[in-house]
Amino acid sequence: MTLGKRALILIFPVVLAGYLLAALSVHVAQSRSIRALEHAKLSQRVEHAAAVFQNEVRRSKSFLNALLNGNALRQYVSETDKKYRANALGVRLQESVKSLSDDPAGFVSFAILDAKLEAEYYFENSWDPFAEIDRAQLDLARQLISGSRLGDWTYIGDASDRPRIVYSQFVDPITFGRPAPSNKANALLMQVAVQPDRFLRLRAALEREYGADVILQPWPLAATDDLSASVPLGPSFHATLTASDAHFDALMLRQKVLLALGAVAMSLFSIWLLIVLIRRFITGPIATLDANVMAVMAGAREEIAEVHEAGEIGRLTRNIGELHRQSVQSLQLVQRSSWTDALTGISNRAHFNMLAAGAVQEAIASGEKCSLLFIDIDNFKFVNDKHGHDVGDELLKALAARIAHDVEAITRKQGHQPAILARLSGDEFAVLMRSKAGDGTVQELCAAILALFSGGFELSGKRYPVTASIGVAVCPEDASTVAELISNADAAMYQAKSAGKNRSARFSRALNDKRTRQRQIQEELRSLDPDEQFRLVYMPIVNARGEVTGCEALLRWHSPVLGHVTPDEFVPIAESSGLFTKIDWWVIDKAMSDCHHLKALFGPDTVLAINISSAELHSRSISDYFSDCLARHGLDPRSIDIELTETFAVKVSDQLRRNIEELRRKGFRLSIDDFGAGYTSVEQIIDYPADTIKLDRVLVSNLTASQSLPVLRAVVALCHAKDMAVVGEGVDTPEKLAMLTAAGCDRFQGYLISKPHSLEDLAIWALGRTMRPFESSNEDVIARPAIARQV
Repeated sequence: MTLGKRALILIFPVVLAGYLLAALSVHVAQSRSIRALEHAKLSQRVEHAAAVFQNEVRRSKSFLNALLNGNALRQYVSETDKKYRANALGVRLQESVKSLSDDPAGFVSFAILDAKLEAEYYFENSWDPFAEIDRAQLDLARQLISGSRLGDWTYIGDASDRPRIVYSQFVDPITFGRPAPSNKANALLMQVAVQPDRFLRLRAALEREYGADVILQPWPLAATDDLSASVPLGPSFHATLTASDAHFDALMLRQKVLLALGAVAMSLFSIWLLIVLIRRFITGPIATLDANVMAVMAGAREEIAEVHEAGEIGRLTRNIGELHRQSVQSLQLVQRSSWTDALTGISNRAHFNMLAAGAVQEAIASGEKCSLLFIDIDNFKFVNDKHGHDVGDELLKALAARIAHDVEAITRKQGHQPAILARLSGDEFAVLMRSKAGDGTVQELCAAILALFSGGFELSGKRYPVTASIGVAVCPEDASTVAELISNADAAMYQAKSAGKNRSARFSRALNDKRTRQRQIQEELRSLDPDEQFRLVYMPIVNARGEVTGCEALLRWHSPVLGHVTPDEFVPIAESSGLFTKIDWWVIDKAMSDCHHLKALFGPDTVLAINISSAELHSRSISDYFSDCLARHGLDPRSIDIELTETFAVKVSDQLRRNIEELRRKGFRLSIDDFGAGYTSVEQIIDYPADTIKLDRVLVSNLTASQSLPVLRAVVALCHAKDMAVVGEGVDTPEKLAMLTAAGCDRFQGYLISKPHSLEDLAIWALGRTMRPFESSNEDVIARPAIARQV
């Protein structure tokens, strides 16, 4: 929320409350004045209505006087011929009445009544030609005849359909003047009725405006606090109007609304003025300072612009500027520290990712190419472990400096932009450089880097047995992002490493297909049901006499999606992705369930060899699971030989040692598989807590090809000295069998003896051996002294 909004939220309620309080005070002070003013207004309007009424009374009286003074009325009264009077004189009298009326459409009536209340003449200005005098006027005439008055006016209103003022007067028919009271019985009563239209309109307007009826009554209004007025219309005849409370409340509501609107309008104007002033002198300079700071943070400016403001804001701007300069200096130091590898002094992974992202975007935008060299140092861990971390650190520093020198020299010679060199992790380096297709820069740089390891890497007069494997990926052909570029170059580096190390490899479609298959294998391993896709085959192990002493359980996988997948493919993926537990436990249970069939084929002393992942040895539950399966299938623990790869002993953890000791305590056999495939030292051989050593097929092939029988005898003798039996793997030729036999191997395994079989095929193979004993092996065993002497 901005300062302007905060100021508005804080100021608006205060200003509005102040103006509303002032409006309330004005309302209280003006309410009585408004009431008095309204009372005077009401009295004036009622008095005006009374004056109009009285004028109508006078008009009716004047109307009658005019008729009395005219000849038409005299002739009508004095005429004795009733027929002539009714036809001729009546019409003339009617014309006289109409001529005296101000409004031709206004209502006026004239009646002549005798003492018996018989109408000798009646005319009214209306649309009814047969109109007669109504009962109200007859009742009025009756009262006058029975009374003592000779003339008077009366208002016939609320009880009649037609409100009117009736002026009545007794007239002597002879003298045409007022009769003597004693001669009242012989006089004629003449009535003129006039409808007071103006008065009625004023009365209706008052009633609509004030929401109350105008009451006509014989007495005036008693004094009250209500908004009311009472005026006399005549003797004992008053008009009274008492306004309803809603009328005054509406006036007050109008006043309240006007005052409230005025208060709000004044508040808005005051707030607008305050906001303008605050923005001009307070928030404006602060907003300018904020914009300068944001511009600096966004990189649009390098320093905060100085402002010529006095007071706190000016000092704040100068202080923030100084703080920014100090922060920039500190940030530069931190960035140099965070973006630089502490050991080699070149860029680290974070700095490389940032620089490489910009370089990749520029290359894609410009249509050029950039190449990434992913460099991994082969055998660096061996050097680090053997010669110490100090030597390893010096080696990395020297290597970084030499690579940087070669990269700079080659890119400068080719006229390219400076390359980006970084150390990504312990022994991994990366070089990202802009290049043109076919200019040979990448090949030249790879050759220069590999030349640094020709004959080993030289450091301080000594050469260390390390090489380099380089993977190359090109943008945008191989990848369009830094992450993809690194991933593909890393895959190419492993391709170079698997091809023999100290070489470079370019990322290819085949390599991408291989990585895709690895991902598919991993996905299938996560979702498969082992009972549906896995099966076990068994490879016999024989002694020097050709007798089957055991079988090794080997896992086979046929996927409906991927087809046949070899263990060399899926085992490393399962181990690296943490999926081997499911596989190992299925193999253990399935192999133990088949163990009784193997013993039925080859004898009760047959030993079942089960391979498990080295990673499983770090699990606390492996020993319990072996015991549970053993009990479930009713087996002797000495019938189970747990085979471990020899790489498990490179780093023996406490948990791993406890698991091995627990398995041996329970009676299980332990074998070291693939011996000779890694970097196992003699000291580690001596410390191996195993019953059997299985010589790797590669070691057997190498020693056999080089005729190194003394070396093989020494290895076998060392194992025998530790009370460990020796099994030779990969026996696929009679020469290998003869050499292993001459060296003192105890048991043999290989395609010369038998390939892996399913349980059913193994039974057929065993039946064939029963019918035709192990002839070739017996011949080799018999010929062992001669072969040994020849070797």
